[in-house]
Amino acid sequence: MLHLVALMTLLAASPLQSADVFTNSFLVRLNGDHGEQAARQVAQRAGFESWGPVLGSNRDFHFVHRALPHARSKRSVPHTRRLKADPMVQFAVQQSGFKRVKRGYNPLKVENLVQLQPHEDPTDPYFPFQWYLKNTGQNGGKPKLDLNVEAAWAQGVTGKNVTTAIMDDGVDYMHPDLKFNYNARASYDFSSNDPFPYPRYTDDWFNSHGTRCAGEVAAARDNKVCGVGVAYDSKIAGIRMLDQPYMTDLIEANSMGHEPNLIDIYSASWGPTDDGKTVDGPRNATMRAIVRGVNEGRNGLGNIYVWASGDGGEDDDCNCDGYAASMWTVSINSAINDGQNAHYDESCSSTLASTFSNGAKDPNTGVATTDLYGKCTTTHSGTSAAAPEAAGVFALALEANPQLTWRDIQHLTVLTSKRNSLYDAKSRFHWTMNGVGLEFNHLFGFGVLDAGAMVALAKQWKTVPARYHCEAGSVTRTLPIPSKKSVVLKIETNACAGTDTQVSYLEHVQAVVTLNSSRRGDVELFLTSPMGTKSMILSKRPNDDDAHDGFTKWPFMTTHTWGEYPQGVWTIEVRFNSQTPQSGFIKEWTLMLHGTRDAPYSDLPVSDPHSKLALVKKAHEERKKI
Repeated sequence: MLHLVALMTLLAASPLQSADVFTNSFLVRLNGDHGEQAARQVAQRAGFESWGPVLGSNRDFHFVHRALPHARSKRSVPHTRRLKADPMVQFAVQQSGFKRVKRGYNPLKVENLVQLQPHEDPTDPYFPFQWYLKNTGQNGGKPKLDLNVEAAWAQGVTGKNVTTAIMDDGVDYMHPDLKFNYNARASYDFSSNDPFPYPRYTDDWFNSHGTRCAGEVAAARDNKVCGVGVAYDSKIAGIRMLDQPYMTDLIEANSMGHEPNLIDIYSASWGPTDDGKTVDGPRNATMRAIVRGVNEGRNGLGNIYVWASGDGGEDDDCNCDGYAASMWTVSINSAINDGQNAHYDESCSSTLASTFSNGAKDPNTGVATTDLYGKCTTTHSGTSAAAPEAAGVFALALEANPQLTWRDIQHLTVLTSKRNSLYDAKSRFHWTMNGVGLEFNHLFGFGVLDAGAMVALAKQWKTVPARYHCEAGSVTRTLPIPSKKSVVLKIETNACAGTDTQVSYLEHVQAVVTLNSSRRGDVELFLTSPMGTKSMILSKRPNDDDAHDGFTKWPFMTTHTWGEYPQGVWTIEVRFNSQTPQSGFIKEWTLMLHGTRDAPYSDLPVSDPHSKLALVKKAHEERKKI
């Protein structure tokens, strides 16, 4: 098996430009396991504050200097030297700053609470507006196009004993629809370094984002306030980390590694700038936090990281977002209430499934949820709104079966998500069946989450076999990319057969690519599996004019080959999609296969012979006979 550190180094590599913003935060490593008290003494001697350890370390600490501006264009050499001069300091690095944006936020008019007569269960006044929970055709929607949560609730599953952390701009934990489901022990404010992640109020309500997301997960039921959460008996934690001009690796890492045994699910409705030209992802400490979370969190079962796929629209590609495209996160896209994709939805092969955001007939009819000042709103939207809905569904699954691992959640998502009525409004992407009968779409992944089906299958679930990582082959020669023709490269692999890292049944597949071109946004990449499944792993991005950085060991990921047999010939096609002549070179391609040696699902009973589970089990059984 690849050494974990080496694997992380390979997968975290990115073509990021040199940072030109530096913050007042420093990563300080002591020359021994001296602990927090020693770190505070070192910080005090140098005129800093110690904000505590990084990921629970006894050596690595987050120092802040109040006199330095939060953002400056040059490193502060004197402050760094002052830290390095201390005999207890091994090294000190001033942290670069980078932008992270909330997804789906628009300044919206605040509504007053509408008092409605109880209509049906739940009795919360905003429940009739929560079409994503129960779509009866209200607001021009398509009946039954929803998360099917009532089928989960009818099984007695409501999210009990599960905690979801909202990593955002704070949570109004005094809101009457949230306060009894708030988990204070699991909460923290990493923007202010205190245990009270309350939003910073502004006149434009900009910091309502986290509170709105929290209500989607865990707003209380039948309390005459707002609506109801997907998992209304679950707990939510607030992790305030977005509300500063620039993000740092230390704040992200500590947020994603906070209380991993108290928190089950981390929900993130943010990411790199959705401008169609940014290629960015987690830095080193953040990547370590995520990997540690899936390997060690929840007492070894693994934390679930849910990510909004992005709001860059058809001019962006979420495979250029290293958070949403990570195999350790569950990337969620959105649909509107008549089945179309939303105009802001990005597409990519790493999206696993979808939930909901706006209404179709009235764009202002979004997701009904909690808001600041104890208010309610019906206009929360974007993939920001979609990700917390998925977190709520996963909370239901974890109550149904607390022994589910982070990978079990992904398998359940693939097997129980449904095509339903989802479709691409511009007919660019059609539903396709992969080599084992799983239907997928480049926009929607494997379909819309079905809470009732996921809970039912979770109750009888058997943990999937051990996961292996196989480096299946590389092409390292530099080849030109013609302006009008494609370059097709092939790797024939036995998928590490006969070794300790053999993969026979696929989960995630990565094409780790290094290339540059005269215009990065005109490059398209397609990966085809031995079973014939073709994934567009990079689409044209009209706003990306980069001619310098290209991609350096960037891990383009696809979920479309899930369950397939990986042995055989894999091909990658590189081409320009441009009316004007372009030039470039592909310098390296490494194929990474992730999955199991043994067949998953073999011990699961099949109740519906037409289900995805039945199709995949049949395909696996037939493969064994070959």
